[in-house]
Amino acid sequence: MDKEHQLSRTLGLWDVFSIAAGAMISSGLFVLPAIVYRIGGPSIVASYMLASLLILPSVFAKAELATAMPRAGGTYFYVKRSIGGLWGLFCGLSDWCSLAMKSAFAVMGIALFSKMFCQYAFEITLSNSTLKIIAAACCLFFGGMNWVSVKSTTRFQNLLVLYMLVVLSVFIVMGISSVHPVRFHPFVSPEASHGKWTILALTGAVFVSFGGLTKVTTIAEEVRQPGKQLPTGMLLAWAVVSLFYIAVVFVTIGVLDSEALAASDAPISTAAGVFMGTTGVVLLTLAALAAFVTTANGGILAASRSPMAMSRDHLLPAGLAQVSKRFGTPGHSILITCGLMILSIVFLELELLVKTASALLLLMFLMDNVSVILMRQSKIQTYRPKFKVPFYPYLPIATIVVYLVLLLKMGRVPLCISGGFLITSAVWYKLYAAKRVMQDSAVMRVVQQVTDREITSPTLENELRDILFERDNIIADRFDHLLHDCTIFDLKGKKPAQEVFEQAAAVFSEKLEIDQKTLVEKIGQREAEGSTVLETGLAIPHIVIEGEKKFQILPVRAADGIDFPHAKDPVKTVFFLAGTKDERNYHLRALMAIAQIVQEKDFYGRWFAARDTAALRNLLLLSKRKRDTQQ
Repeated sequence: MDKEHQLSRTLGLWDVFSIAAGAMISSGLFVLPAIVYRIGGPSIVASYMLASLLILPSVFAKAELATAMPRAGGTYFYVKRSIGGLWGLFCGLSDWCSLAMKSAFAVMGIALFSKMFCQYAFEITLSNSTLKIIAAACCLFFGGMNWVSVKSTTRFQNLLVLYMLVVLSVFIVMGISSVHPVRFHPFVSPEASHGKWTILALTGAVFVSFGGLTKVTTIAEEVRQPGKQLPTGMLLAWAVVSLFYIAVVFVTIGVLDSEALAASDAPISTAAGVFMGTTGVVLLTLAALAAFVTTANGGILAASRSPMAMSRDHLLPAGLAQVSKRFGTPGHSILITCGLMILSIVFLELELLVKTASALLLLMFLMDNVSVILMRQSKIQTYRPKFKVPFYPYLPIATIVVYLVLLLKMGRVPLCISGGFLITSAVWYKLYAAKRVMQDSAVMRVVQQVTDREITSPTLENELRDILFERDNIIADRFDHLLHDCTIFDLKGKKPAQEVFEQAAAVFSEKLEIDQKTLVEKIGQREAEGSTVLETGLAIPHIVIEGEKKFQILPVRAADGIDFPHAKDPVKTVFFLAGTKDERNYHLRALMAIAQIVQEKDFYGRWFAARDTAALRNLLLLSKRKRDTQQ
């Protein structure tokens, strides 16, 4: 990736935890309980618990995809690589909008608390238009912070998350003794419009509260050790924040009577006033403001990476992929994200904003699980996640079914908006992106396996290979460069050794500028001096040639075998080596590198399962051998 579009790896485990936790603890905790309580009554506790459990399979799916492909863009990047450009564009736009709407929900929370403060401190009532102006100003402020520095943004985020967790802990400990069990009867409100489906329907509505958890994967490219720190940070954030959500909502319902809870714009602060007095109101109000700030701040950080990723893949105009030379951030992408947030604040009502964001999140999580299935079934050897979804494939399939049911229970408007995104994506893809995008994805590999149709483009495998080099901090050595540029034979049918020697000599002749006949004689003489078959099925013929500073390698896979002289069994794996006398030391290093490769666990299984020469090359390049970086 060129430096103009490359992001810096500056984030650690605590940053991942803070961004994920901060994106979860926001309006979904400090505002949303009152909104959904009006619909379902005390049963919203069960909805929050169920939503927490239902997000977990998507945490697993995102962790697997992000550790295999730690790139900016999150769901967009995974779907584009697994299903294709059109669905990638749809998911990219939907993911971007859902994150932006969730962040807009958060800044509206800041505006609502500003209204409460003005009424309490100055007895001034702010109009709805004034609230929207305050929210829009917050969007611009947080956008500016994200433009200037990612690291400064996360430091600020870390402090606010720490403060929130401390205050919420105090709220739970002090409030649990003030809970009245009578507040939970009847558990489901008699006026609930969804009847017996109320808990399930509201689960879809509160799902947005947990949606921010996995959005940290959109900045995976900026995490120092994504293979380890991303899944650990996400799972830690899920466990901690889920406990806080359920406990805080439980205490709030148990402390406030139904009328007070339903009428409150800040139910947690109102509940704190019951058993902590004015001090509790102030502390929880400040915690709520901190929560809104972390969600808005982290949301802009994560959301802005989606347009950037789509621009990198030529699905959106090139300017959105540019990274500021001064700040190292995608300024144009941040700007349009703030613009979308402001439009959402101005034109969407709060309840519709929540439902639409939840519907889009459910769609994204559904597509994440589809992506996991396709990437696994494609059997692409360069797809190597550090974390894998447990109980595969049953858990992803069950999750897809459950998410579909939740989507259908959310109502017509959110589904229509989601359909609008799909139509918009299809039109844009047809008019702008179709001619600019390489058509290569995991689903094409699955089609190949089913139809036995040959797919010649190794684009996806090579891209994943390059990502793994970056993820694992692999510094390519001379042997890697030789493998990258060498010819590889994938022979069909049983072959005599002499025929293969002649084919190898023809390749070496062109690259080393030596007569082919001379090379054939040298290979034959070397084999006559002593067999180069090192173990059953493996041979490493190596010759010394005239000249200086020349060295070449030629790997061969012969599934049906090669009849080497003096070998009892057919040889199926060959590494031809040819080098000048001054390269004798490197000759030994190359032999050591080959030895490390073939001794890796299940090397031969993967070697013979590789689809073509591109897959063979990637298998060799991604070996875990010790690199000789001193050359």
